[in-house]
Amino acid sequence: MLGMKKRYRILVTNDDGYQSKGLLELIETLRSIDGVEVTVVAPANEKSACGHSLTLTRPLRFIGVDDEFYKLDDGTPSDCVYLALNSMFYEQKPDLLISGINRGSNMGEDITYSGTCAGAMEGVLHNVPAIAISQVVDFSNPVNDYSLACEAIKVLVQKIMSGSFPLPHREFLNVNVPSDVSELKFKVTYAGYRYYANDAHLHRNPRGEEFYWLGLHPLEFKAREGVSGMCDYEAIEAGYVSLSPIMLDMSAYKTMKSLNEWMDA
Repeated sequence: MLGMKKRYRILVTNDDGYQSKGLLELIETLRSIDGVEVTVVAPANEKSACGHSLTLTRPLRFIGVDDEFYKLDDGTPSDCVYLALNSMFYEQKPDLLISGINRGSNMGEDITYSGTCAGAMEGVLHNVPAIAISQVVDFSNPVNDYSLACEAIKVLVQKIMSGSFPLPHREFLNVNVPSDVSELKFKVTYAGYRYYANDAHLHRNPRGEEFYWLGLHPLEFKAREGVSGMCDYEAIEAGYVSLSPIMLDMSAYKTMKSLNEWMDA
């Protein structure tokens, strides 16, 4: 019809599950933006650190939660995006995909574990611009305040709607939001170098059988050598919202020459 404004369609997913506070506040924020139409497909259960996994050994089904809001029965974030794009959005892809708001950071090499980032990865594999957004949390004193993250995503979405998505083919925007900060300020960053340690906790049940809980690594990092600019961890420590462009091409191009030399030796 003449005079009707085009609706800007956003597909939303996460890895904390369909009932998570971060997801619900994200939905409310996006639906407050004029012209935005939101469809949500989220895992029925928490799928944190599931990586970019797809479910290939059992069937999956959408379960309606509310208007344009579905949970995927025991699905991963990648399942949610893959199935939504190939069923609900089969004829016309969404204008944008947003995965989050995750409870906890997704910086450095943690991106490879992250179900939140995997949801965004799945989007850009299907040529849908995508954002992964995470709220940094101190798990020893967790505060479920997503107000700054909601403010940040609103600014980014409105900027995209008024212009264009800033990244090229098969790159997604990884956003991390600091905690205990009131001022919204952004910094373009690269993914830092994350330190990892053994945090497996051994326990025994009443029958004496051993089992383990995997714990949380301390949020320790360093900047990468020979890289200019600020890494995501540094930006968070300085009170900035970190914006890291992440590419899916993981080829180590600089090493190809030395690998050829090694093979020819």
